[in-house]
Amino acid sequence: MPITRLNHAVLYVRDLARTVGFYREVLSFEVKLEIAGRAAFLQADGSNNDHDLGVFAVGTNVSDSMAGRSTVGLYHLAWEVDTLAELERIGAKLASMDALVGMTDHWTTKAVYGKDPDGLEFEIGWLVPADLLTPDMRIGTFPLDLTAEKERYGEQSRGGVGISFPAKV
Repeated sequence: MPITRLNHAVLYVRDLARTVGFYREVLSFEVKLEIAGRAAFLQADGSNNDHDLGVFAVGTNVSDSMAGRSTVGLYHLAWEVDTLAELERIGAKLASMDALVGMTDHWTTKAVYGKDPDGLEFEIGWLVPADLLTPDMRIGTFPLDLTAEKERYGEQSRGGVGISFPAKV
């Protein structure tokens, strides 16, 4: 049986309270369980998972992750939102916290990238609805014009769920 989706991710962080506060404020994650300042399990609003993100405190005297700079490791996690309006809201929130890394149009997905207090990067994406995907769409990396995309698709239009590439013919 094939894998159908990512259930949750786990991060090692310096300061549990700071990281939990960040994900609560930016992404509206809710704490489902906290273990005495050592770990927390967070659930995304609208998720049916028991948790979508686990965070484990490892202390403040640890080095930054060097993944992609001098070691192998995970680059980022990606979560989906339902509307371009929500993508815009999260992008603005990240910008207000000096945590916005960039905004990218991948043709089939529209994305904002952020970094958490430990500098760990994540992506928030809106997927073009499956019925609007065309065989000529190819994944790419282009500057995102969110205003133009809202005009094209509508700011409250529900994005595709888990589909970000046209069906194979």
